[in-house]
Amino acid sequence: MALPYKATPLVAPGHTRPVTHLSFSPLQDDGTFVLISSCKDGNPMLREWTGDWIGTFIGHKGAVWSSKLSPDTARAVSGSADFTAKIWDTYTGDCLHSFPHNHIVRSVAISPSSSHVLTGGQEKKVRMFDLGRPDAEPDFLTDTAGPFSHDGTIKSVVWVGDHTGVTAGEDGLIKWWDLRTRKLTTSLTFPGPITSMELSMQTNRIVVTSGKTVSFIPALLNGSPTHSLTLPYAPSSASIHPILQDRFVTGSTSDEWVRIHDVTGEEREVLKGHHGPVHCVEFSPDGEMFASGSEDGTIRLWQTTPGKSYGLWQGVPANGG
Repeated sequence: MALPYKATPLVAPGHTRPVTHLSFSPLQDDGTFVLISSCKDGNPMLREWTGDWIGTFIGHKGAVWSSKLSPDTARAVSGSADFTAKIWDTYTGDCLHSFPHNHIVRSVAISPSSSHVLTGGQEKKVRMFDLGRPDAEPDFLTDTAGPFSHDGTIKSVVWVGDHTGVTAGEDGLIKWWDLRTRKLTTSLTFPGPITSMELSMQTNRIVVTSGKTVSFIPALLNGSPTHSLTLPYAPSSASIHPILQDRFVTGSTSDEWVRIHDVTGEEREVLKGHHGPVHCVEFSPDGEMFASGSEDGTIRLWQTTPGKSYGLWQGVPANGG
């Protein structure tokens, strides 16, 4: 079923290299939210929900693969190919601390209380840093089998609730860790490498892509069913509508399109606008839009219901029909 309008995305320029990751903040008390973007240009950017630029975090000396915001948006954390993770003051843009690693940092997460940071990457180790003691040695999350957290590059780390970390690797494993004991509690195995994993906070699910599969997994594996779909292509990233939960969007590195699917996997819409492969997609916390980031260096903001009167799209004509 085609949507009645072709979406007209708003383009958020500013990056000079491929956009690698996007993350929205939770809804704030005033109903707004912000977006942080990671890029191979090494300069994470913070934007208003309208796409308007707020600021750029300057300090990394290599590609930034992941950046996330604290729940109150006062802090940002980023992970980079310069072998560091950094914590930032989002009001001043200052780097508050830089955490050294021995290889590329591919993913970061910050705790709900903004007290700790998780990192993972090409060292195959998950570290947990205490922001109250930033110069202290980190804790490591290790399996009983040895010094590593995964047997391949760690592609994603997310923080769920107060004391659970979830990590995903190119070894095809998703692992749940008790962050109080630093021990593994359970794991799921996929037949191929995990390409992306994001926490959908409002739906209490993690959204995972691996090969041509998209899986929606209870964030705490609490007995709720896992929903998996096989698509005709390999998605690079996926995000579920946080309110309606009736659709999800995907990007793919095999073409330049953003796709909307319903929960059965049926393709509802193909959105064209990027001029390079799409590395990342993310729904806003109110579900009214989603963002996509591409090899072309741009972020595009797409309205969930084209033509609907909604803030930044007022006065923007919906083309097609």
